[in-house]
Amino acid sequence: MRTIKNIIQFAVLLLVVTGCKPELNDDISFLNSAATAGKLSALFEITQDNTGNVTITPNGEGAVSFDVYYGDATTAPAKVQAGKNTTHKYAEGVYNVKIVGYNITGKATEATQQLTVSFRAPENLEVTADVDVANNFKVNVTAKALYETMFRVYFGDVPNEVPVSFMEGETISHTYAAVGTYTVRVVALSGGAATTQFTKTITIVDPVLLPLTFESSTLQYNFINFGGGNVTIIDNPNKTGINTTNKVGRMVKSAPEVWGGSVITLGAPIDFSANKVFRMKVYSPRVGAKVLLKVENATNGGVFFEKETATTVANAWEDLVFDYNAINTANSYQKIVLIFDLGTVGDGSANFTFLFDDIRLTNQIPTVPLTLPVTFDNAALNYAVTDFGGAVTVNDVDPANAANKVKKTTKPTGAASWAGTTIGAYFTSKIPFTATETQMSIRVYSPAAGLRVRLKVEDHTNNTRSVETEAMTTAADTWETLVFDFANQSAGTAAMNLSYNYDMASVFFNFNVDGDGKVFYWDDVQFLPTNVTPNYVALPLDFQSTTFGYNIIDFAGGNLTVINNPFVNAGNPSSKVARMIKNAGEVYAGSLIGLVNPINFSVKKTFKMKVYSPRIGADVLLKVEGPGGAAFEIRKLTTVANAWEEMTFDFSAIDAGRSYQSIVLIFDLGIMGDGSANYTFYVDDISLN
Repeated sequence: MRTIKNIIQFAVLLLVVTGCKPELNDDISFLNSAATAGKLSALFEITQDNTGNVTITPNGEGAVSFDVYYGDATTAPAKVQAGKNTTHKYAEGVYNVKIVGYNITGKATEATQQLTVSFRAPENLEVTADVDVANNFKVNVTAKALYETMFRVYFGDVPNEVPVSFMEGETISHTYAAVGTYTVRVVALSGGAATTQFTKTITIVDPVLLPLTFESSTLQYNFINFGGGNVTIIDNPNKTGINTTNKVGRMVKSAPEVWGGSVITLGAPIDFSANKVFRMKVYSPRVGAKVLLKVENATNGGVFFEKETATTVANAWEDLVFDYNAINTANSYQKIVLIFDLGTVGDGSANFTFLFDDIRLTNQIPTVPLTLPVTFDNAALNYAVTDFGGAVTVNDVDPANAANKVKKTTKPTGAASWAGTTIGAYFTSKIPFTATETQMSIRVYSPAAGLRVRLKVEDHTNNTRSVETEAMTTAADTWETLVFDFANQSAGTAAMNLSYNYDMASVFFNFNVDGDGKVFYWDDVQFLPTNVTPNYVALPLDFQSTTFGYNIIDFAGGNLTVINNPFVNAGNPSSKVARMIKNAGEVYAGSLIGLVNPINFSVKKTFKMKVYSPRIGADVLLKVEGPGGAAFEIRKLTTVANAWEEMTFDFSAIDAGRSYQSIVLIFDLGIMGDGSANYTFYVDDISLN
């Protein structure tokens, strides 16, 4: 249209120049002589992303519009104005693109131009092809690349293999039928002929590794027998209870050696970094058969660790536990040794035939209920314990009697101040506490006197229902029986509630002190059906003990000592009493007796104390104190002179919600003593009633 406009403008100018009389001339026939479009061509711009998108810009002299025929299966042309373009998506290939150009009058001229669409090969191909961690025969493949449209993977284990196609982000898995070396090939496709390939050699092996289940049809469980032991893999003849698997190991122990057994070498060292507890299912012909599980270095039999336990049932499967928490993980262990009834020569009979299965490494010891008393001597019981806070407990023998089996607990450097040990899982029945029977005892072999030992009992189904109390060791490197009275709970802990189902116990050695390597032996955990006087400073105070001090602190001129009773009579026949001499110093001179546990005021709130006074009307103050300024006191006057009398102090108004762990005695508060006979008093049998 611009060309037409120019022609008309020229004609008008010509009329003006050639005459003064205007004449209209609308003849445009000369346009018929306009040149046809010529020199037709097209500019092809192919995107470099393997999409096949091509931008076509047609050109031509005298052309005002174009028809573009794409040259593929698309039949209708694209209408394109001069200076514009069209975009079309092609598959890879060669195409004859026809350009039809139109001049101003609509006359057409055409030309054909060849277009080649070629995709670029995929780039930056990344492939992962790894053996599955749970299946030695399975390989997992993933891939990603630039300019790819899809992937094909060949696993290399069958002739004329049909590849598996997959997309980026997918994981393709393949399970090989047999061990061997295979070439995995991944081909990245570009949407055309251009491809990029990746290959990796995969070696399929089937090493004998934990857990040993004996179910594999490809593994060779190469047990090496020694000393009369003989292991074979057989069909499970007793698919019952906890083991219904198809295959198990069978050990037949025959002569000639007491250590007859069998060993198997694993395909890699055992990883003890996280799990340190072996478990193995065993079917024994009798109760009490000993089972030793040992691990050894692959080449040095002198590097080993072993644990032995005993069967607790006969002719049934049970899951035995071997606690390896004390193993030196700096060493390498690759062999597993099994010995049944170490120390006894087998005869190859049914009595020396054992089944075993599912040898595995776990991170926890299964707990079992026990019955009080717990003595650690019954070979038919599994005395499993659970340590916490860094405590380490192992089976051991009595330092004074090797025939007696005990537990040994170490509180190593770095162990928490609250480190302890739970005894078994829980007891088979509730500990039979009553209002008057509130005690348990443990025999302890301590490295030092004066160490606190805490005992906690709780409901194993609800750990908020618990009560804790303490005892104190009185000797070093000798056995003593510690008595734990739960009527006097530890400071800051809940009081005993007889309605609770206390059926679980935990012991804490050197409680509230960080670990420093101290070692304790312990035995004979039991309930005391009749309360006894604990062998440490606790109520009642009768001053009869010869094995521990009474933790007396004198102040301001008071002096309290334990002496032989100088006034043995019907009023007080005991052999030992405490004597208080009030010397000059302060009018409040007296003495404090520290107790191991806080006083339990939840039920009993009346103190009684026997007093021998040199005079009538002497003022006697009995006070209790505790952390945070807790204190309560009662004062009474003596009513007899030079004779024993039992005085009563009513503490019913005390705040029983606070903790009181000391008893304070002051005679004649407000008066200065002089240390004479007139200021000498005797006390005994301080009790809470």
